[in-house]
Amino acid sequence: MKRSFRAGLAGVALVACSLLAAPLAANAAPPEVPPGVDRRAVPAAEQAAAAEYWTPERMRSAIPADVLLQGKRATTPAPEVAAGAPVTYGKPVKGDAPQPKATNENPVRNIGKVFFTLNGANYVCSGNSVSAPNASLVSTAAHCVHSGPGAYATNWVFVPAYQNGSAPYGRWTATALVAPSQWTQSGDMSYDVAFAKVAPLSGRTLSATVGSTAIAFNQARGLWYKAYGYPAASPFNGQTLKGCSGTATQDPYRQTMSQGIPCDMTGGSSGGPWFLSSGAQNSVNSFGYNAIRNVMFGPYYGTVAQSTYSAIASY
Repeated sequence: MKRSFRAGLAGVALVACSLLAAPLAANAAPPEVPPGVDRRAVPAAEQAAAAEYWTPERMRSAIPADVLLQGKRATTPAPEVAAGAPVTYGKPVKGDAPQPKATNENPVRNIGKVFFTLNGANYVCSGNSVSAPNASLVSTAAHCVHSGPGAYATNWVFVPAYQNGSAPYGRWTATALVAPSQWTQSGDMSYDVAFAKVAPLSGRTLSATVGSTAIAFNQARGLWYKAYGYPAASPFNGQTLKGCSGTATQDPYRQTMSQGIPCDMTGGSSGGPWFLSSGAQNSVNSFGYNAIRNVMFGPYYGTVAQSTYSAIASY
């Protein structure tokens, strides 16, 4: 498969890649969903089925979710500025040195692969464990949880530190999924942001098991990032972690609010985290343009992304 996850933005073809906190008391009321955010609670029976569904064979044969970006567009091209006060949740850690293109990376406990079923097909993305009051939150791309518009994914699991079919820290099933309504209602590429709350495994939360990273919103544009993901489309096979780094630049077509960094990762890397030099996550792998080689674009983490995070971080 060529570097193909393609979508259309106003006629331009896209190539998509696609602090530990104590959990809340069991009887705490879930937070209300703010306007502009869509959240789905996953039924217990569906959670149980997902835990059994993902065999090593199904994980290996899952399709890179970039194909789900076919026909997606941006409907809000005006730049989103940092309307809210800059904020970072969690303790930052040091980032790595810059690299021009995808490099081989050792497994990282908190970064992993996302597997899900949508419209009867099995798909794969990437994700990261982020700091949240519920200590159970995974960040990814919106097209890795919802068809935008349409339905939410089922059989959704996160496999941290995946490598060559292994799941050293288990398969973590989603109990709730959340994405901006700009995505769930119209598939707006500028808001390709999502989060999943996962159930405890062996009596422990995700953060307690693999750790979690800080997450930041409303930061300056044009910063340096280190991105990670599991690209599965040629020339990659999705079985090992890859990384890219560089300084972000604006969408040259000004059709989205996303920023791009030098990177040749392909389908399957969608949803993989972008880290600032402080170590805080501030975007995810989302898409690329066919006409611009080796540039990966990620959504701006502004007030919409922050509201989406807040709608599930204490859920």
